[in-house]
Amino acid sequence: MKQVTLNHVHEALGAKMVPFAGFNMPIQYEGVNIEHDTVRNGVGVFDVSHMGLFKISGPNALALVQKVTSNDASTLTNGKAQYCYFPNETGGVIDDIITYKVNDEEYLMVVNASNIEKDWNWISSKNDVNATFENLSDGYSILAIQGPKAIEAMQSLTDLNLSEIKFYNFEIGTFAGVENVIVSATGYTGSGGFEIYVKNEFIEEIWNRVFEAGAAWGIKPIGLAARDTLRLEMGYCLYGNEITDETSPLEAGLGWVTKFTKEFINSENLKAEKEAGIKNKLIGFELIDRGIPRHDYEIVDKEGNVIGKVTSGTQSPSLGKGIGLGYVPIDFAKEGSEIFIRIRKNDVLAKVVKTPFYKK
Repeated sequence: MKQVTLNHVHEALGAKMVPFAGFNMPIQYEGVNIEHDTVRNGVGVFDVSHMGLFKISGPNALALVQKVTSNDASTLTNGKAQYCYFPNETGGVIDDIITYKVNDEEYLMVVNASNIEKDWNWISSKNDVNATFENLSDGYSILAIQGPKAIEAMQSLTDLNLSEIKFYNFEIGTFAGVENVIVSATGYTGSGGFEIYVKNEFIEEIWNRVFEAGAAWGIKPIGLAARDTLRLEMGYCLYGNEITDETSPLEAGLGWVTKFTKEFINSENLKAEKEAGIKNKLIGFELIDRGIPRHDYEIVDKEGNVIGKVTSGTQSPSLGKGIGLGYVPIDFAKEGSEIFIRIRKNDVLAKVVKTPFYKK
């Protein structure tokens, strides 16, 4: 079991620690609903240092990025980031990631913790352009400082103008007295804020400074359980649930980051799939009747025929109702369509809705 650098801090704070993606991680501190509300209305801090961080550099860096990712990285300018995925050669998704352009010869990739080794091996096997490829994962820590009060609470720690870092942009500067910190606005909660990337040796110092600066705003540590309810309220995909090695990225709604203006791994087959039309679609749904949908619960039609499965589900802390994501045949995917979620032996009425579920 791996440990993040701040593992002892989380344990001292009384966090409930659980195994997650091979790491011992804080799942919650005070409770999911309290932590969820803290991020929606104030400011909270997630330690997401389990995430992977790769660097691709050199004259052929862009060529490798373009080959292995679905989005068009040639459109990136320095200080911009883009969401994308690694397609495999059989129509599925190896991982969903964020690519950051530092300069013309340096790109960073943030990958999911459970896929670090898989992603590393995949990109290495495709690096026939001799780009320099480095795994920085073990040397860096990442904090996600999220919520509508995040910028106000943290501005005293940096000369960077946090309010001017637009969504999916980043800057590199001094933060909490530490130089060369990456500050990005690529949050996963839908409530604003930013992430900081720093070498492990500085993370405890930064953690302490962050909580001192945020004290007046009621800053709290937040666990991974609330991170999941926050992302689900936004309808964001989670690798292993909505997207896997077997799921079609087009059926998962990732057509917007699939750019056929360039060639990339399996692009011809994905283009053909798009032209033929997808058969299933990832939908968001809200329960009309009482109940809590969970991962792998069956989705059925009014006759009780199984038409799909729930990929993610929860009782929404913000909305006070059951919400979820799941795949259904395209005929059932229209907004407003009635479906049923089989909870234990009861078929509970739900309707297809447009995501995000939570709207500011």
